[in-house]
Amino acid sequence: MKKVLLISIIGIFLISIISLFSQEFTYVGAGKCKICHKTEKQGKQFPLWVERKHSKSFVPLTTEEVKAKVPDAPENPECLKCHAPLFEKAAEFKEEGVICEVCHGPGSVYKKLSIMKSREEAVKNGLILYESAEAIKKQCLTCHDMAHEKPFDFEAAWEKVKHPVPEKQ
Repeated sequence: MKKVLLISIIGIFLISIISLFSQEFTYVGAGKCKICHKTEKQGKQFPLWVERKHSKSFVPLTTEEVKAKVPDAPENPECLKCHAPLFEKAAEFKEEGVICEVCHGPGSVYKKLSIMKSREEAVKNGLILYESAEAIKKQCLTCHDMAHEKPFDFEAAWEKVKHPVPEKQ
């Protein structure tokens, strides 16, 4: 009896450890990012996103002009892969367009303040950060590489969308 109990306890412990380390990160939507990233101290990233085109990237797919050319545009995977990149992984955020997590990864774990206080912990828990302008450009080009036959000027585009956290003083 003791042997069965000991094996059960060890089994439960191992399952707990495995589930902890195989944790799957999930998407939480821009509204969760807004909680912290709306203040001056954080660089107003959320308000910047709201006023820029990425937050409105799904909208053109719903216009009569676009639907005349591509009737299924709001559901067409070829359109959605850039206008709502998380349409398969997090369909509930499709209409939010290009949300924070498209570039920064699913925030289910790193969104916690206790984790976000440490850049290292946030990265360990799913936050994607870019080490160079070239890495950022590579991410941008997943959609902007001659999109709609338009050339992409990364430097000009980055000036319009960058959203740094102000330096701590």
